[in-house]
Amino acid sequence: MQRLSQQQRLLQKLSPQQIQLMKLLQVPTAYLDERILEEIEENPALELDTENQEDRTLDEKTNEEITQELQTDDNDDYITEEDGDTYEKIDISEYVKEGDDEDADYNFQKDIYQSDEDDKFSHFQPKSETSFYEHLLAQVNLLSLEEKQHKIAEFLIGSIEDDGYLRRDIPSIIDDLAFRQNIQTNEKELHSLLAMIKDFEPAGVAAADLKECLLLQLYRKEKTPEHVLAIKMLDKYFDEFTKKHYEKISRSLSLNDEQLKALIQIIIKLNPKPGALFTSQAKTDTYIIPDFYIVQQNGELELQLNQRNAPELRVSSSFREMLKDYDRGEKKDTRQKEAVLFIKQKIDSAKWFIDAVKQRQETLLQTMNTIMHLQEDFFLTGDETHMRPMILKDVADRTGLDISTISSVVNSKYVQTEFGTFKLKYFFSESLSTDSGEEVSTREVKMVLNEMIQGEDKRQPLADEKLTEMMNEKGYNIARRTVAKYREQLNIPVARLRKEI
Repeated sequence: MQRLSQQQRLLQKLSPQQIQLMKLLQVPTAYLDERILEEIEENPALELDTENQEDRTLDEKTNEEITQELQTDDNDDYITEEDGDTYEKIDISEYVKEGDDEDADYNFQKDIYQSDEDDKFSHFQPKSETSFYEHLLAQVNLLSLEEKQHKIAEFLIGSIEDDGYLRRDIPSIIDDLAFRQNIQTNEKELHSLLAMIKDFEPAGVAAADLKECLLLQLYRKEKTPEHVLAIKMLDKYFDEFTKKHYEKISRSLSLNDEQLKALIQIIIKLNPKPGALFTSQAKTDTYIIPDFYIVQQNGELELQLNQRNAPELRVSSSFREMLKDYDRGEKKDTRQKEAVLFIKQKIDSAKWFIDAVKQRQETLLQTMNTIMHLQEDFFLTGDETHMRPMILKDVADRTGLDISTISSVVNSKYVQTEFGTFKLKYFFSESLSTDSGEEVSTREVKMVLNEMIQGEDKRQPLADEKLTEMMNEKGYNIARRTVAKYREQLNIPVARLRKEI
């Protein structure tokens, strides 16, 4: 049986202006110009204030002046009082239903709380001049292959991962070739072509695992007695080598410590990731544009916002003239009424965007200023041990902003200091209590732990239990499992794998 009932619920709904601001907060400085140009292309009522820029460039404006503009922006600098009166006199309620012009020309359906993986600005990676795939394909083109073999070789290269390994098994590749490429082949033909690819540069490419990758590189080197022994050691005692069971290897191959050390030196000079060369080339093409600058002036910290965050924007004067013409006209023409509604929508959109850009500047400054004061000792000295515990809530409480807003500001933003350029996320860490009751940053604890491991005797590396004792002696109340967790976060292996001879 169906029943009708009334329910009263309180829902929180973000306004278009709030959504606009949240989207802009996620945009790093390097992409702000692109975002503004995109908005100008979509909205003809928005334009750059080139007249003011001719008198004075953005780079000449000081951070204090930007802050003052933000704080005193009670009146609309882009529409004069006369124009504002003209705009307000336009009554469009008789032409459209209430709410028809709501949200103007924007699409606000996209979820503003995106994950880092969905943020198109978080994972920008320029393409290197020659990709790994193109490098291998160029070598395939040098081979004398039939059309069918060439297509199979291309498919094999396409299956090689970025690090240079071909981890797919042969039967799966044969099935894919049959179903996707309509190419019938067999294991013999595939192994023959794969053997050719394994001779390509860089050495070790198309290996199925690390053992094969290292052996492929050793096979190409001069067959000295040391290299022959290194091949034998990897071929027969690879597991023992990776687990650093050197005593067993020495006994089996009748090696003394010096001979074993020489073989290890040969192997560790090999490249475990042949494709990494191209990845590192791509990374060298990237550069960071800081969103903030922090400098010291007479022992005092001074924060500056990158001036690319403060573009001069205004509502188009031609659109304001259109409104004036409408106000002076008869206002009876249907087309004219439709046109003025379009103009109103575009002006609303432009004003919202201008306000969002200004609020973005203010929010960035407010957030970074709080972080600067919370981590003042670090910005003055550059010493990581002076970094205090800080979480998003600490900044949110001091700024009065929501934690989600702080998260949007921190994400993909950088600050340039006298000690280097840091991502804002770098300054956030949990706290840990010492014997004296003082709270210290977990980053400081990791730094102390790392120093202990770096200074250990590599012939007898420190186990996690010993590291825990030493940390406790220094006054850090930390458990063994926490030491293990921090060690793993520092990408430091267990004691047995740190052992050297």
